[in-house]
Amino acid sequence: MAWDTENTKQKIKNAALTEFTAHGPDGTTVERIAKRAKVNKERIYNYFGNKQELFKNILREELEQIAKTVGLTSFATEDIGDYAGRMYDYHRENPDLMRLLRWESLTIDGEVPNEHYRRNHYAFKAEAVRAGQEIGTVTDDIDATYLVLFILAIVGWWSAMPQISRMLCGEPTEEEHAKRRAAVVAAARRLGCPHHTRDER
Repeated sequence: MAWDTENTKQKIKNAALTEFTAHGPDGTTVERIAKRAKVNKERIYNYFGNKQELFKNILREELEQIAKTVGLTSFATEDIGDYAGRMYDYHRENPDLMRLLRWESLTIDGEVPNEHYRRNHYAFKAEAVRAGQEIGTVTDDIDATYLVLFILAIVGWWSAMPQISRMLCGEPTEEEHAKRRAAVVAAARRLGCPHHTRDER
């Protein structure tokens, strides 16, 4: 029977995602990933090179998935609050990305994996904000790059620090999640709201 390479690769990536989110790139071993995936560790080296390259691969795929799922074109035509709400939904349902990013910030100094690609990804978000600023649907009191970072912080802090979220706001029940999401949407809209719109309220 022919070896199912793609299925084996996916098993390895699934196992690696579980291990990396729990232990970080430094605390994870190839042996443990191989054991979880039920494969020989040599296959990991053959398919992905080494543990660091596997971590890069996993993080890149997670970033590609959120970009594909949430989607964004321009805040000249899209509501910044709706975007923040969709991001909140994604992170609630897929907490692994925030965990990987936290581990990355703790273990990697300087340039991070796939930095060129990721810079372009964030630059695209900033351009989406600038498009809204140019036609007056988004405030120009805040630099577009800062505004992107502020929105990401408003959206991501809930899953980045679940213990603080729980202590401040209570257990994450469905009702609580609905309140959190509504607050994220409202905060993003208020933060991005231009002065002339505020004055009309």
